Amino acid sequence: MTASYIALDWGSTNLRAFLYQQGECTAQVRSERGITRLEGTTPQQVFNDIIAPWQSLKLPVIMAGMIGSNAGWVDVPYLPAPVSLDALGQHLFPVSAALPAKAWIVPGICINRADNCNVMRGEETQLLGALHDSPASLYLMPGTHSKWVETDGSQIRDFRTAMTGELHHLLMSHSLLGKGLPAQQSAGDVFHQGLSTGFSQPDITGRLFEVRAAHVLNRLDKSAVSDWLSGLLIGSEVAQMLRLFGHQQSVTIIGNPQLTERYAQALSLAGVRWQAFDGDQAFQSGIRRIVNAMGD
Repeated sequence: MTASYIALDWGSTNLRAFLYQQGECTAQVRSERGITRLEGTTPQQVFNDIIAPWQSLKLPVIMAGMIGSNAGWVDVPYLPAPVSLDALGQHLFPVSAALPAKAWIVPGICINRADNCNVMRGEETQLLGALHDSPASLYLMPGTHSKWVETDGSQIRDFRTAMTGELHHLLMSHSLLGKGLPAQQSAGDVFHQGLSTGFSQPDITGRLFEVRAAHVLNRLDKSAVSDWLSGLLIGSEVAQMLRLFGHQQSVTIIGNPQLTERYAQALSLAGVRWQAFDGDQAFQSGIRRIVNAMGD
């Protein structure tokens, strides 16, 4: 395929589009029109709007993320793990609707075993880039649904998902823990205290109500409840996942700096070395490799 193309990272809540000309990213667009925020429009209408400024270039489009889910544009079949990420470019799913450009969707990856049922969409593209630019045996991809991914060379061997980000949102917004609280403020020391508690006692079900009791009894500032809960949940997640994947000397965190920093604190607490790899860089590197594979 030509070195000129359009790449879309299309998730549940956000959409990012990148224009590549002769291998260089020359423009990008960010939108909040993820597949859960289409506001009455169809994916095809959003697609047409997003690429409209570049439509005259008549470039092929590669899309990754939740746009390929059963809640997206086309329900693209998963590739079963273990799977080589280098093969992604040979399994793209063509979008057959009438479009102003040829378009394909990158397939997600699944695990379907008695001891582990898991799926990912979008992360596989970032992982492809990270595996070649920052090789590691264990990757952590923090977010609403954090992914922990075990690799071997270019192959995904196993992965797990932790709903830590969503749990934090649900507990703060729709449970007794968040009722009657003032605006939340950043409190790094409180976050670290929660982190230590969650890491040392990862089975936190019996301690969640204490988040409320602590501020009712004036042992926790009401404006720092969010950071305490965040630390508690992240500490628990890291302890459980490190136990699940066995002893790890090093973990590579893929994502934005804010979340990377929080998980880096947890890994440091666990005595595990870590390195960060930017999520945008990982995605763009992965898409470039997928495009190159299409041209083979």
